[in-house]
Amino acid sequence: MILIAGCAGSEQTSNSRNVGCDLGEVVQGRPLNIATTVAPITSIIANIAGGTSTSITGIVPEGTNSHTFEPKPSDAASLESADVIFINGLVLEEPTKDLAIANLKESANICELGTETLPESEYIYDFSFPKEGGKPNPHLWTDPPMAKQYAQVARDLLVRRDPVNAAIYEKNFVAFAVKIDALDNAIKIATATIPENQRKLLTYHDAYAYFAKNYGYTVVGAIQPSSFDEPTPKEIAALILQVKELGVKAIFGSEVFPSPVLEQIGLESDVRYVDVLRDDDLIGKPGDKEHSWLGLMRFNFVTIVEALGGDASALKLIDVQDVVKDGAKYSQ
Repeated sequence: MILIAGCAGSEQTSNSRNVGCDLGEVVQGRPLNIATTVAPITSIIANIAGGTSTSITGIVPEGTNSHTFEPKPSDAASLESADVIFINGLVLEEPTKDLAIANLKESANICELGTETLPESEYIYDFSFPKEGGKPNPHLWTDPPMAKQYAQVARDLLVRRDPVNAAIYEKNFVAFAVKIDALDNAIKIATATIPENQRKLLTYHDAYAYFAKNYGYTVVGAIQPSSFDEPTPKEIAALILQVKELGVKAIFGSEVFPSPVLEQIGLESDVRYVDVLRDDDLIGKPGDKEHSWLGLMRFNFVTIVEALGGDASALKLIDVQDVVKDGAKYSQ
């Protein structure tokens, strides 16, 4: 079969009918092949599918801007062989989605976990993702209850597509849900130790809009839009003034994408600058205990809570070990 590295109109139109989490044919007599996009999604899927012979391949390299990532022609092979392709949706990975549609085999399907989880009426638009741009904030996985819904959607799909391993998928989901619920509870306990007037987030890129809404934080601003263009001097001056007026306790940057602008705002407003948050780059390397969605969430939330003056003890007690051995292939 010839793999298509670009967007072929007629084939894309035909295969776009296979975009849906309730589509695809039952796989029998061989292991299921799964492709994923960003590392947090790969980790979530690995927690549900682990313990089977299922193959999981992540496409988007860790530490890469998933909003602008252009898949390599060689990625077409992984997408073409996949029975299921899990993506976030909400217009996050359009080039990868286009390549997947162009190479999707007839029996396969693409499942947009975020689109399946969140009704359009609940999409959040903000500075990083203005409504006029047509792209909602896609970072649902930083909100644990929504990540749990991702896992549930994945479980339901895998049980239907690979019924031979249904009991394993069900068991893994139950164990993973327990860990997510424990994380959710720890976040609530830790958040309660932060004075309400200090629960304000100014970040490099607004990856915490849904998290903030759920746990009672206020996103006062984000430096970078989804295009990752630098803010204008006027916008920087406005943010410095806003930081001073609102009494922001800390400014959060990204370890993967250092921001001199945020550092400047911190210096000029005399506010602590914390530059270690990660959106979709897991902690450590594949095989490390903390190289997981759970590990990433604990790291980020401990960082946020402590920087805002809270006690993160409850979060530090969370076990971030995957419920089963993670055998996924993470693109580096």
